[in-house]
Amino acid sequence: MTIRVVLVDDHAVLRDGLKALFSGARDMEVVGEAGDGREAIRQILQLEPDVAVMDIAMPGLNGIEAVRAIREHGSKTRILMLSMHSTSEFVFRALEAGADGYVLKQCAGMEVVTAVRSVQAGRRYLSRAISKTDLAAAQDSAQASPLARLSTRESEVLQLVVEGKASAEIAGLLHLSPKSVDTYRNRVMKKLGTKDVTGLVKFALQHGLTTLD
Repeated sequence: MTIRVVLVDDHAVLRDGLKALFSGARDMEVVGEAGDGREAIRQILQLEPDVAVMDIAMPGLNGIEAVRAIREHGSKTRILMLSMHSTSEFVFRALEAGADGYVLKQCAGMEVVTAVRSVQAGRRYLSRAISKTDLAAAQDSAQASPLARLSTRESEVLQLVVEGKASAEIAGLLHLSPKSVDTYRNRVMKKLGTKDVTGLVKFALQHGLTTLD
């Protein structure tokens, strides 16, 4: 049986590399690509692939929130996170959102192929470099994180604000009024204890919600 795969990463070079890798596996076929979380949701719900390989730090909507949305839509697609973030908090947050596996980019190579086969078969896969002992203790770390204080909508607004989008643009993307966007932004600042957008940008970078790319 051919495993149908969708690739989700904002770097085209990485997607091309993964396509080349999967092309050498006779049991895999890349059926779609996306460069951000929102496009990933559309592709996965439309194509219903067996497995999606997804990055965390992406523009518009990060991978963890994209996974959460995909699960809320009832998709059965297996999701493998492929990320540069190795801390147990990131791994726990991804799995808690509904991911089926987690592979570190620096350890990728053929491990990604093995991981795709594993999650497609219904088994959780964690990169060999991830300590299961650390992961067992990660729940407390994730729950203590300031991110745990934010709702899904607040996280979406936070990411779009730190990417430099104006309230009107965010309102159009999220189907809200500009006034509602401002309310969400102020609420996020209060919860995170920041006074300006610079503080929000610093927080987002520290927690992998966005990158400097």
